Amino acid sequence: MNSTTTAPTAHTLDVPGARLYYETRGTGPLVVLVGAPMDARPFASLADLLATDHTVLTTDPRGINRSPVDDPDQDATPEMRADDLARLVSHVGTGPAAVLGSSGGAVSALALVQAHPELVHTAIAHEPPLDELLDDREELRERTEDMIATYLSGDTVGAFRKFLDTANITLPEEVIEQMVGGERDPQDIADEHFQYAHMLRPTTRWRPDISKLRSAATRVVVGIGEDSAGELCERTSKALAEELGTAPTMFPGGHIGFAEDPERFAPRLRAVLREG
Repeated sequence: MNSTTTAPTAHTLDVPGARLYYETRGTGPLVVLVGAPMDARPFASLADLLATDHTVLTTDPRGINRSPVDDPDQDATPEMRADDLARLVSHVGTGPAAVLGSSGGAVSALALVQAHPELVHTAIAHEPPLDELLDDREELRERTEDMIATYLSGDTVGAFRKFLDTANITLPEEVIEQMVGGERDPQDIADEHFQYAHMLRPTTRWRPDISKLRSAATRVVVGIGEDSAGELCERTSKALAEELGTAPTMFPGGHIGFAEDPERFAPRLRAVLREG
């Protein structure tokens, strides 16, 4: 791989209420890789693989890591994050873009299509946590409020256990302790607090406008990890696909397969983009 082609260049962009950190790699058609609360770092390997023939944009969402906000007590809604993405795509100036959104970033991508379909030719919503599309939405709301309250009370490990239980994800206890127990990086703690206090609720409570998504010129793909069977985001993704009248598209790995096995994920993503 040509490292001079894929080496990232760091930038910032001032937007209403925040300064966004973003990176670009490569040349060619624009692909945006975005998460929430996940920042740009876990997308780096996939971005390197795609940058041989694409311009790849990765970013830290507002309030996370290197993208500070003016008011740290303000929620980061999907609409705000969509506006941020629209400004980034317009600023880079090589759109319309293909956008791969993961988890909360998939919700951001859907909100972007609703607000600015002209900026996105293909949106791949990979496992969006759209709780409001499910029949048990009221129970999920209660669970979300409980995990937020648990976190804000100071019980970080307990909140994470409740998060995993709600998501139907099983991790060994030692992994849980390693991830959220003991000494931790202050920035990771700050990002975690912002996620629980200001991202989780507006993201999981967001309900897509199906009529807008279906009528947009943008091609909307619903992605599911092959290893995500039985998890909450498999259920929400299937519910979205059913609402859109499409079949889900399967990708290697689980909820973050793009980060865990980018070598398998990249060819599948390229194939999906070619289908458009």
